[in-house]
Amino acid sequence: MKINGNQITPGNVLEHKGGLWVAVKTQAVKPGKGGAFNQVELKNLIDGTKLNERFRADETVERVRLDQKDFQFLYAQGEQLVFMDTESYEQLELAEDFVGERAAFLQDGMTVTVELYDGKPIGITLPQHVTLEVTEADPVVKGQTAASSYKPAILENGMRVMVPPFVTTGEKIVVDTNEITYVRRAD
Repeated sequence: MKINGNQITPGNVLEHKGGLWVAVKTQAVKPGKGGAFNQVELKNLIDGTKLNERFRADETVERVRLDQKDFQFLYAQGEQLVFMDTESYEQLELAEDFVGERAAFLQDGMTVTVELYDGKPIGITLPQHVTLEVTEADPVVKGQTAASSYKPAILENGMRVMVPPFVTTGEKIVVDTNEITYVRRAD
């Protein structure tokens, strides 16, 4: 679907210069001299490189629609992560580095969303929050105020996060999978 350069908004996926790019930031610019344009920061969906481009209002770009499908995480097999399509029950194997460090948050049976372009996976979205047990937490140092002092803790998946001083070993906490940060105690 073709769109004009001034219609590009953050989150749009574009086919540009032979690659797939997602618009990260956009800014409409109206210089005193010359025509208005849209300054767009693009990020390549395949290799992660960034690019800044100017698109005039009369230019057209190809906007790409990605298929989003729900997959269930089954298990890790060496460097491969195995997922199952929740509708067709077909299995999909993705390299661990495709998911990145967030692969540590995957739990058996967890539902994730995989973005596909022409049937090829190009992105994965994990649930926003996961509940994990704290396996190691430093004791509270007497005299520390809770206002600004966080302490390091190690979670059951081996990830390290900063937690408030009242969190102790054995407690379950909710962690943000995008920011890899403590959210709150689990209920």
